[in-house]
Amino acid sequence: MRASFRIGRIAGVPVGVNWSVLVIFLLIAWGLSANQFPRSYPDRPTWAYVLAGLSAAVVFFLGLLAHEVSHAVVARRNGIEVGGITLWLFGGVAELRGEARSPGAELRIAGVGPLVSLIIGVFFGGIAVLLALAGVHGLWLGALAWLAGINILLAVFNALPAAPLDGGRLLRAAVWKATGDRTRASVVAARAGWILGVLLIGLGLWQFLRGVGFGGLWLALIGWFLIGAAGMEERQARTGSALRGMRVADVMTPQPQTASAEMTVADFVDHYLFAYRHSALPLTEDGRPVGLVTLDRVRGVPADRRAATTLAEVACRADQLVLASPDEPLTDLLPRLSECADGRALVVTDQRLVGIVSPSDISRAVQRGSLRDQVTAGHH
Repeated sequence: MRASFRIGRIAGVPVGVNWSVLVIFLLIAWGLSANQFPRSYPDRPTWAYVLAGLSAAVVFFLGLLAHEVSHAVVARRNGIEVGGITLWLFGGVAELRGEARSPGAELRIAGVGPLVSLIIGVFFGGIAVLLALAGVHGLWLGALAWLAGINILLAVFNALPAAPLDGGRLLRAAVWKATGDRTRASVVAARAGWILGVLLIGLGLWQFLRGVGFGGLWLALIGWFLIGAAGMEERQARTGSALRGMRVADVMTPQPQTASAEMTVADFVDHYLFAYRHSALPLTEDGRPVGLVTLDRVRGVPADRRAATTLAEVACRADQLVLASPDEPLTDLLPRLSECADGRALVVTDQRLVGIVSPSDISRAVQRGSLRDQVTAGHH
């Protein structure tokens, strides 16, 4: 999930927000200020409902952020690089670049998120109880009670044993610990996620048909998301198993043909396009990669502008390149490769280009790895 804009760093981790957050933020604020609060606490001025709804929505998203930051902090303490945190429609995601090295590390990284949400919920619940005992009642007590309930609900939902939820990671850690097989554990957690998704879709549609309202459709939408994410996790687990033990150098195309960033698109089309057998061309300067141009990017340039347009103007910029070292495990590169719009990585040694990794290189490696696993399983 890509961030639409960055809002800064927390604990050294870049934090971004996807535009879809605005949708759920407005839905929460509107639902509280226009429905729940006026129904529970009538005869207040409109501005009070709006202020309470907006405040509760902001604090709720700060709680989501704390949930994801906790994942990131514990992951870094367990030796996993964190690319960033993004808040989006279904909550938040910490972009972990790598896998936990042990079931214990997986347990710590996954378990801290629901724990933080639970602590936040208990904190707000405790304040609400103390205010109620002190005789304070009204709108702001209702806002505190809502924050307590929603964070505890978030903790419980995230702890459900189904990928990609945190509980799915906990299930994976348990199966991994019991069987010693990380791939099998990932598949079990993903299948559990698929089952939960189907159940949520069924429950949501049933609620909607009974006239409960759009809450049922929202539940079905979450279920649909879980099914898609669980399927992706299973595919990634099987791919990771096939590629385990391989290095970037084992699959890269060494010493790829390169071009200058100052070359025009017209020159590229006339002299490179038909002679070059790959669909991506690294741009270098004194042997250092400074960009990457693909055929799709070149096709986007109108024919009458190609003579006046350089490759640098249409290429993936240097700061957007995915760089890897030849000795890097291929499984560590995969998450970064999936985040790249062009789907390719440039392999460098001492900042000089020595190879390129493309999706077709990965596909061939997966086929070899799958065949190897089948042969190994056959011998057992």
